[in-house]
Amino acid sequence: MARAAAVTRPELSPAVDGGGRTEAVLSRLQLMVTRKLDGLLQGDYAGLLPGPGSEAGESREYRPGDDVRRMDWPVTARTTMPHVRRTVADRELETWLAVDLSASLDFGTGQWLKRDVVVAAAAALAHLTVRGGNRIGAVVGTGDPAGHGGAGTVLRLPARNGRKEAQGLLRAIAGTPVRPGRSDLGALVDLLNRPPRRRGLAVVVSDFLAPPEQWGRPIRKLRFRHDVLAIEVVDPRELELPDVGVLPVVDPETGELHEVQTADPRLRRRYAESAAAQRAAISTTLRGAGAAHLRLRTDRDWLLDMVRFVAAQRHARTRGTTR
Repeated sequence: MARAAAVTRPELSPAVDGGGRTEAVLSRLQLMVTRKLDGLLQGDYAGLLPGPGSEAGESREYRPGDDVRRMDWPVTARTTMPHVRRTVADRELETWLAVDLSASLDFGTGQWLKRDVVVAAAAALAHLTVRGGNRIGAVVGTGDPAGHGGAGTVLRLPARNGRKEAQGLLRAIAGTPVRPGRSDLGALVDLLNRPPRRRGLAVVVSDFLAPPEQWGRPIRKLRFRHDVLAIEVVDPRELELPDVGVLPVVDPETGELHEVQTADPRLRRRYAESAAAQRAAISTTLRGAGAAHLRLRTDRDWLLDMVRFVAAQRHARTRGTTR
């Protein structure tokens, strides 16, 4: 899908001016994240998502949608009511990020470019997870330099603990240049399955514009072993076109330029309907894969949306607790 030409925002794009700009942007992000997210992890640590851990916890009555593999048969037999065994997340969490930096991410008509939101989301996740000896690592897909739909260039960043190492990981992600073409998102996600890693949190950050049949199965496979969070980055111009007359649009992955007559209401309606169907297919595929789904927009307060998401996940986790 072609995109309207984006306005570059050097003050928000860490890869534009090199290391100095990267450090300044990451420092600003760290301050923003610390102010809003500190306090969300107070109390017993139980992970970012309400997924199961590996330590046995208390039992509670079965509810529709619970994983039947966690049935507590002794309690069920004793009470004659079906019960499931709750589990507590490991004290040391290992988080892996699959970061998609295809050319379509180098676009934005809101307050941020999409790639800026990707880096910001990675910074927030690092802050939320890298404490108490937790480790965080990443694989970064930078697109297909040849532009022929290949696997593209992949940057591997091993999982390490400590805030200093997490900042180094963020600098590497922020400093990765966006290359022409689209990386294979399915292949990128598969890198989190190979080699097999200890159970933890897997986060996929992308605009998910690749066909769902390309990445749906790898995410389902990832869900067998890990709690999975999919962060979808969206720009408002990907959802609807403004009425601004003739609008030049360019496909960021092929470089093809087109002129679109946005004054045509039928064209705007068809575009909006197509975009809505595309986003619905993405949501359906992620839900079917069992992944938690967070949508961040370039024209909204992404940090506030993330805070609300984390709070909702925590509430969902504790709602059925037996006291």
